[in-house]
Amino acid sequence: MPPRPSSRHLRVACQMDPIDRIDIRGDSTFALLLEAQARGHELFYYLPQALTLDGATLRARGETLRVKDEAGAHYAVSNARVEDLSTFDVVLLRQDPPFDMAYITSTHLLERIHPKTLVVNDPREVRNAPEKLWVLDFQDLMPPTMVTRSLADVQAFRERHGDIIVKPLYGNGGASVFRIQPGDTNLGSLVELFQTIFREPFMVQQYRPEVRQGDKRIILVDGELAGVINRVPAAGETRSNLHVGGTAAAVELTARDREICARLGPELKRRGLIFTGIDVIGDYLTEINVTSPTGIRHIQQHGGPDIAAMIWDAIAWKVGEGRVMAGHG
Repeated sequence: MPPRPSSRHLRVACQMDPIDRIDIRGDSTFALLLEAQARGHELFYYLPQALTLDGATLRARGETLRVKDEAGAHYAVSNARVEDLSTFDVVLLRQDPPFDMAYITSTHLLERIHPKTLVVNDPREVRNAPEKLWVLDFQDLMPPTMVTRSLADVQAFRERHGDIIVKPLYGNGGASVFRIQPGDTNLGSLVELFQTIFREPFMVQQYRPEVRQGDKRIILVDGELAGVINRVPAAGETRSNLHVGGTAAAVELTARDREICARLGPELKRRGLIFTGIDVIGDYLTEINVTSPTGIRHIQQHGGPDIAAMIWDAIAWKVGEGRVMAGHG
């Protein structure tokens, strides 16, 4: 057996959305912070807009963070200051999409300190693997899918596949996801709306009725299958996302789920994507989430493993390997 990951206390910076607004019951970033604190790691919290690149030095204006698993009193901050992020062992890149130019710019900035400071996930690979585009490298695992801005192409796609889903490429949380059935006369208006709101193309996908039985969120840690939760849509709702009324439930992994994970795992590991969440409906892969995956609290609440601990074990390995390669023992 390999030796256990190092128990050395780490300096950890977390780039995330405002912590006062999170719902700690299901927030994966909060689970990671709780586990880091339990291990004795130092936590420094800052917002994405607090980054400054001054010459070759990447700084962030933030605060020391303490967390507590208690709704309404879940955090305390102190000692506001500016820190050189290259002095940290780890930076958690955990703000939610939209995956816009602000997000992309932050990955360029963080890339300047990685991997000497381990950024999780690898900022270059986060930038190069947007959830609804990189998944197209695995089209044999997916339902029929098109990326386009053309109404004529969308109409032809619906003629071939009947029931379809239309969604933006860079949204999150089920926002602006529409189901258009064969006889729906709103398709033209919807495409026109998407053409007006979004400069980029959008995604059109065959609707899979298996979603009524749930949309599985499967977590992989450093390319290895870690856990799964099923998200079942509310009655009358197409989307299974929990914050729009979906219900979390325990579920068993199928042979097909394991096949999909086996296909993706080596590439996730190669790319330095330590924390990844994939979405599977029926037998079909629909998304690979690498920007700010979630689901680990719900998995543990429904009898699954402590994935936050698994992620920190993987991070400890990476930090330890980096120190050895740098000649620090």
